[in-house]
Amino acid sequence: MLNFEEIVLRIKKVIEDHELNAASFAEKIGVQRSGISHILSGRNKPSLEFLSKIQITFEEVEFDWLLLGTKNNSENTPSTLFNIPEEKSKIDLQHTTPYLGSENSEDEKEIKKIIFIYADDSFKLIDKKS
Repeated sequence: MLNFEEIVLRIKKVIEDHELNAASFAEKIGVQRSGISHILSGRNKPSLEFLSKIQITFEEVEFDWLLLGTKNNSENTPSTLFNIPEEKSKIDLQHTTPYLGSENSEDEKEIKKIIFIYADDSFKLIDKKS
């Protein structure tokens, strides 16, 4: 189970480390100031979309750290952190077609990360290997 109080503390650390206030942080990641205020006060829990905006804006912030307080390494995979059965954590990406928007789109986008969220709220994060 995710500890949202700890996630909020890590969000506050990102704000502090970048010498921002709540309003400038909200503007930088593209959310309303009231949304930041509600999350920082504990009224609302941060959504996956909200956390993704932080990670996209501040690329040095690792998603694993933001969610779980851990560094991204081979020992801390979603399978080990959330006890996902081994057969459930393996996905054959060679036989899946990524969604790139409209099939007639001329500007194909490169996939950076894929997040699978399972019904039991466990997840698997796949980073593109350079």
